[in-house]
Amino acid sequence: MSDYVPIACAEHEKLECAVLRRQPLRLRWLEGDDECEEVVLAVDVVTRDGAEWLHYRRPQGEIAKLRLDRLIAAEPV
Repeated sequence: MSDYVPIACAEHEKLECAVLRRQPLRLRWLEGDDECEEVVLAVDVVTRDGAEWLHYRRPQGEIAKLRLDRLIAAEPV
């Protein structure tokens, strides 16, 4: 059983639209107890292992992923 807590459908749809539009996002998320922030390009939203994930491209070109229940905010840039 996963400890994943689903995000609101409206937030999920906002991320999917950003992927389709290739829209940069300013993400804020929790990594342990630390709050992180970065401007990224959303690449895909996927469901895997009982959780939803955002795959994104960092400014350096690296592809990273974020479990969506760790997301604090995702705002278009």
